[in-house]
Amino acid sequence: MPHKITLTGSATGPLREYDRYVAFDMREKGSPSAPKGLKKSTFISYTVFVAKKAFNKTGLTKKSIMHEKILIQGEPTLDIPIDERPGEVGVICFQITVLPNKNEKEKNESDEKKEPKKEAPGPSEEQKNTESTKQGEEQAPVSQPVAKEEKKKVETVHSEVEKTAVQEKKIEPPKKELPNQPKGTQDLVNFDDIIVPEEFLKTRPNPEKTQKVVDFVKRTGRLDEPLTIEKGSKVLKDGYRRYIVAKTIKMDKVPVVYEYQK
Repeated sequence: MPHKITLTGSATGPLREYDRYVAFDMREKGSPSAPKGLKKSTFISYTVFVAKKAFNKTGLTKKSIMHEKILIQGEPTLDIPIDERPGEVGVICFQITVLPNKNEKEKNESDEKKEPKKEAPGPSEEQKNTESTKQGEEQAPVSQPVAKEEKKKVETVHSEVEKTAVQEKKIEPPKKELPNQPKGTQDLVNFDDIIVPEEFLKTRPNPEKTQKVVDFVKRTGRLDEPLTIEKGSKVLKDGYRRYIVAKTIKMDKVPVVYEYQK
């Protein structure tokens, strides 16, 4: 099983360009509390290697990569020469994502609250005169034969409208339901597209409970509940046990429920 690593933060050094890839350095703090009897780690430095095609899709530049917060998911390596790898650990990047800037998001929300609501313009004098003329015409006396004819026209229009509404209801296609999926499933996504945060990777689900889910999938052909992922970034928010089961039995697609970014 290949090793996986997830990094979050900004580049700590300048972007270096090569023939088919780019590289930059990142640094993360070690765990604040190591197990008893072991030494604590302070900082770990990484050198991240990203294919130029994947890097260009992010819209990052040599300047912005020093300020934007990014998420890297890849595989650690020590096989790259030291002159290309200043960091202690090299990381082959499989997926790079630019994370939203919290300060800019809060500023936009505050600007929207401060912006005054525009009041709808009132009717012009010409419209007022037209409405008063119409009201005068409606109040004018109408002869009995004309009134009966108008009543028939109104009834005909109402019946045609009702028929059209009934036809539209019949034509309306039924809502599609995902077959053989757990209750509440909103979508099916590729298993490899889901990004697992580092805090999940550090945990180990209960083996007995995990085996029960594996038995359920083998019996029914589906997971017992959908995974919860963040809309857009596809970062896993809940259901790490079911993620492990899907990985164990090699599921190509998994059912998910979306959690929108706050």
